[in-house]
Amino acid sequence: MGSTVAEKILESHSGGGKVEPGQIVEVEIDTVVLLDVNFLPGLWTDIRKVDRPDKITVMFDHLAPAKDIRTANAHSVGRRFVEEFGITRFHDVGYHGGIVHQVVGEEAYARPGEILVCSDSHTCSGGAYNAAARGLGTLDIIQAACTGRTWFPCSPTIHYELVGEIPPWLSPKDVFLHIAGEYGQHTQRNLEFAGSVVSRWSLDERRALATMARELGAEFAIFPADDKLMRHLAEHGVDHPTPAVADPDATYEAKRVVDVSGLAPMVALPHRVIDNCVPVADVTDSPDLQQCFIGSCSNGTLDDLRVAAEIVKGRRVRQGVRFIVTPASALVAREAVRAGYVEALQDAGAIVTNTACGACAGLDLGVLGDGERAVTSSTRNFQGRMGSPSAEIFLASSATVAASALNGRLTDPRELAR
Repeated sequence: MGSTVAEKILESHSGGGKVEPGQIVEVEIDTVVLLDVNFLPGLWTDIRKVDRPDKITVMFDHLAPAKDIRTANAHSVGRRFVEEFGITRFHDVGYHGGIVHQVVGEEAYARPGEILVCSDSHTCSGGAYNAAARGLGTLDIIQAACTGRTWFPCSPTIHYELVGEIPPWLSPKDVFLHIAGEYGQHTQRNLEFAGSVVSRWSLDERRALATMARELGAEFAIFPADDKLMRHLAEHGVDHPTPAVADPDATYEAKRVVDVSGLAPMVALPHRVIDNCVPVADVTDSPDLQQCFIGSCSNGTLDDLRVAAEIVKGRRVRQGVRFIVTPASALVAREAVRAGYVEALQDAGAIVTNTACGACAGLDLGVLGDGERAVTSSTRNFQGRMGSPSAEIFLASSATVAASALNGRLTDPRELAR
């Protein structure tokens, strides 16, 4: 029998022939991404050599700019590491900075048929670029940087074909929430996404869904390499990429077709995503919200800021609501300023922050207090994720978050269609 996309990539990097579910596969890595949190005291181990400096990328994103002495010292350790080993792909705080998975896409670090690893759990984001990308623990990341190799279990694959006409205000986040509510856990499963909807989505939209696949428990979440991706790679000087394509007779655990035509804006209720998602319009007893957040590696893109700006332009955020918007990279922030999105958001009463992981992980830039409620287009809504364990987090699209900021309660963005 033939191989799925994930199996093809593992086979090409292991040199061991056919790979099948259930096997443990040792592979060569194409790209290792280190983050500022990897250099924190107690996590970092002094490294005497790396496998190949040109395989390594270093990014400061979770704690950027440094918020205290501990994180400032971690940044100093990271900068010394970059200098000592001659790392040229370094994204410090500033012009080229941003949240890791956004920058990985912008800079074409994730490439068709390749393997990329990083210590952030949402590294599966790189699958939007036809790569096998996955998060690893800090010690595994150090090993990968030193040896250029790691191992993966080969998991069964579920194939999703997304078809139909995309309704107004429906986003990949809504499609994800539908899948999470309809099909539940995908633990230790690889995912493939294809179909007419995927072909119409931008690369950022594909990445939004690939990023969220980790919240299903998935390992790799891989999209096809099409003309959009090839043009993006060419613009970044990536010559002769080698896309991974499943064999016609590949074996899947399941093949599912999702028709998006009838889907509506969705929300995950506190404190989990799996089997806990409903249409926003069905939440008729929505409580008052204290915070609305747009950002993170999944939904801090220029598209997200554009949609939010379109919804709030000429309107005002509800009194008592903190509407926080965090661009996912310095590039997104600059382009949002040029396009007028930042002005529209600020005029409506939003707070537009510097780029960072920030509020998504309850690090800074919008930590929730005791008993507060928030709706967010970031990655997670489990208890304590964004601050106090007694806070409640609703997870939705950026359009839903922006609409909710205006009303101070969960709001279907179609209610505010112009």
